[in-house]
Amino acid sequence: MARKPLSSELRLPMPIWDLPVRLFHWLLPVLIVTSYVSVKTDRMTLHFLSGYAMGALLIFRIVWGFVGSDTARFSRFVRSPRAAWQHAGHVFRREPDNEVGHNAAGGLMVLVLLALLVVQVVTGLFTNDDSTLEGPLMKFISKELSDRLYRVHDINFKLIALGGMAHIAAVGAYALFKGQDLVRPMINGRKRLPAATPAPAMVHPVLALVIALVAAGIMFVIARVL
Repeated sequence: MARKPLSSELRLPMPIWDLPVRLFHWLLPVLIVTSYVSVKTDRMTLHFLSGYAMGALLIFRIVWGFVGSDTARFSRFVRSPRAAWQHAGHVFRREPDNEVGHNAAGGLMVLVLLALLVVQVVTGLFTNDDSTLEGPLMKFISKELSDRLYRVHDINFKLIALGGMAHIAAVGAYALFKGQDLVRPMINGRKRLPAATPAPAMVHPVLALVIALVAAGIMFVIARVL
């Protein structure tokens, strides 16, 4: 039997996820949990602070999706729903992980979760609690519309929780059925890929820092100046 080329057998560690993407990935669930716990314990000041921080993160991630490293860019991982469905159909097929970045199904999930989180932050900026607390942008709309947005805010969080559980279940399924570890690369930023795989281009983290500071400034203006 002919031996396969060495390049198809040798797998080497390769930088896949840059530090900004990894920080975003792990900070976001912390803020989601903080937002939930702060509401349940009636610590609304903390809830608003968590929301502002989440807004800054989302602004950063959206901008980074256009100017960031290869694997962070939407153009790299956004594919059709059909491609995502076809990829999800292979979840029980045990095979090596040769994806550079998000696969088709994972990319679609990223978009859905980002959209839900944007809705959550935006509606939170316009809501009120019928008492002393209100979002910083509530003064620009009617009380009736604010109440409607509050209901959207409440329902949307349940969708975020479902999306988060689906994400965790998918990661577990990939580990159990496909033998693919999706967690470790999001911690150390590296994945073992075929040696012939072209390495994705990484953008200098200084640009990420600048974007993050601008995003934080935007949220500060919204929260304290407008």
